[in-house]
Parts: sequence; C-alpha cells; structure tokens
Amino acid sequence: MTEDRKRVEVAYARVDEQVIFSVAAEQGLTAQEAIRHSGILQRFPEIDLAVNRVGVFGKLVQLDRALEPGDRVEIYRPLIADPKEARKKRAAQGKGRSCASGSAATNRPG
Repeated sequence: MTEDRKRVEVAYARVDEQVIFSVAAEQGLTAQEAIRHSGILQRFPEIDLAVNRVGVFGKLVQLDRALEPGDRVEIYRPLIADPKEARKKRAAQGKGRSCASGSAATNRPG
C-alpha cells in the first residue's frame, strides 16, 4: 500500500477557496474524527457539523461512519436556494421567453 493510500482527505469548498487536508487513516477513524484532526474547523469557523452535511466521494454519510484508507470526506455548504423553487423560477422565465420568440417566428416573412 502506498503512503497516499494510508491517508484520508478532508475537503471543503467556498466560492472563493477550495482546500483538501490529508489525515492519517488510523484503524476505525470516523468522518467526524478526520474532520477534527484535519484542522479544517479552525481554518473555516463557519463550518458547523450540526448544520453542514458530510459525504464520502459525493455520497452523504453520518459523522460516525468509519473511513477506509484513501477515502475523501467532503463537507458541504448549506444550500442558498431551494433547488425545486429555483427550477420552478427558471421554468417560468423560460416559458415567458419561448412565447415571445414563438410569436416573432410566426410573423417572419417567408
């Protein structure tokens, strides 16, 4: 096993900065322990593990999930908009545009 495979990564991204910290993958290390050992909570005090969701390679996990060497723990920021509402808003805006363009297309000389 290579040295990199004996470690886990802890990743966090803001709009202006993305970081990945490396932590020794000790037997039984949990996602929460990896986050705490990484020092990421000191660097980004806005992270609240009671609020921010956590995943491993894009799949949500509980903080007590045991990690395997090579895993990447990802800390997700809270959503700034409800995805369903944002989709509805885009769809409504799209309908307004398609009607206007549709009427213009029928008035073209052909």
